Amino acid sequence: MSLPIDALAKPILPVARAPRSTLQDFVYRQLCELILNGEIAPGQLITIQSLADAFGVSAMPVREALQRLTAARVLTVISSRSIGIPLLTSERLADLRRVRLEVESLAAVWATPHIDEEGIAELEAAVAEMEAAARRGDNKQYLRGNRAFHFRIYQAGRSEALIAIIETLWLQISPYFHLLHASGNYFKANEQHELMLSAIRTRDEAAVSLAVRNDIEAAYRVLVPLLEPDRAT
Repeated sequence: MSLPIDALAKPILPVARAPRSTLQDFVYRQLCELILNGEIAPGQLITIQSLADAFGVSAMPVREALQRLTAARVLTVISSRSIGIPLLTSERLADLRRVRLEVESLAAVWATPHIDEEGIAELEAAVAEMEAAARRGDNKQYLRGNRAFHFRIYQAGRSEALIAIIETLWLQISPYFHLLHASGNYFKANEQHELMLSAIRTRDEAAVSLAVRNDIEAAYRVLVPLLEPDRAT
């Protein structure tokens, strides 16, 4: 016996319902949050209709938001009805790495003088959350904590322009952070997070910059052979 259509259209994603105004902007922002928080992984297909159902909107604002994200190479259209994460080539990964090294280390340097004790406590909590998530194999929770940690630092740099650049870079690279878990990189990354914290406590801008750069480099070294297995032999 087939199920009624209404039973098949239940929202499946952890999103908020859309307000009546600025639907396209709302959907766009929610899609960005899903990607940045690790809710959409490489190889995972999501239908446009399931997104519309989850947001409580028609397919039109979803398609409009997806056009913005596909133009920015954040998502790709798999068919007329579904989207996914675009393939990341080693050349594209190298380009993203090169830019991330400069802008994220700069944002961390700018942030270092401005992070107070409350901010440090938030960073400590994020590191503890990531450590616990890595130990129990909870990839999505780890990725949410990783994003919270990094952006809590970068936002303290008080540059909206720099944050916008970093978010655009993360939208393109962060879905591939899912691939780092099996390598043990999550634990290695937390070592760099601890070094960032230590440097922030002592207001050592050079050490903060170095830890950020080492974190990015370590992830890059793991991802390259995963994208091109022949290089690992």
